[in-house]
Amino acid sequence: MFQSIQRILNSHPFHDIIECLAAALEAKDLYTSGHSSRVGDMSYDLGRAMGLKGSELETVHIAAHLHDIGKMGISEVILNKRGRLLPHEFALIQTHPEIGYRILAKSKGLQKIAEIVLHHHERWDGRGYPEGLKEDKIPLGSRIIAVADSADAITSIRPYRKALSWEECWEEILINKGIQFDPVAVEAAEKLWKRWKVRWQDFQKYSKEVKLEVLK
Repeated sequence: MFQSIQRILNSHPFHDIIECLAAALEAKDLYTSGHSSRVGDMSYDLGRAMGLKGSELETVHIAAHLHDIGKMGISEVILNKRGRLLPHEFALIQTHPEIGYRILAKSKGLQKIAEIVLHHHERWDGRGYPEGLKEDKIPLGSRIIAVADSADAITSIRPYRKALSWEECWEEILINKGIQFDPVAVEAAEKLWKRWKVRWQDFQKYSKEVKLEVLK
């Protein structure tokens, strides 16, 4: 995770805070570490494809890496539960954007990042959470992360379901264009899809090699 954000940490005035938060998240949940890193990289690609540059792009990139930081406030029993969550457990999971916002908003310099994190589970049709924002009322960075977050989640194994292929994942994203996701973000993602698939395959290969080394 740290290697992928090293190029922006050095130039960001709050890099020490960000690095500490990232380390805390990794210590809480190793799965979240890998997920957050991949979502960060995809969000950076997507933001750039949608015309973001400079500090605006860096802000989205950092927010994507820290989008699940609020899960630090959720019980590990729930986070690591095998099988589907019960309604009250899912309700607790849904509080993580607000927890993340409260953590990040402690620093005045992280307000923009905090806002993006707060709204990364909003939906284009207004049926998301925590505030039910709709369409362009949702911060652009949050709309970008929503696509990247879903893509990585769908193509990753979960205790209660198998991972879908990138082709199946694209069908799900496309079905939800203009419903769950910003249509412009989906159109930009289409041009990046093959690159993301190759990157995922490289990540899987690397993970297997690391596991083999550990077992030796």
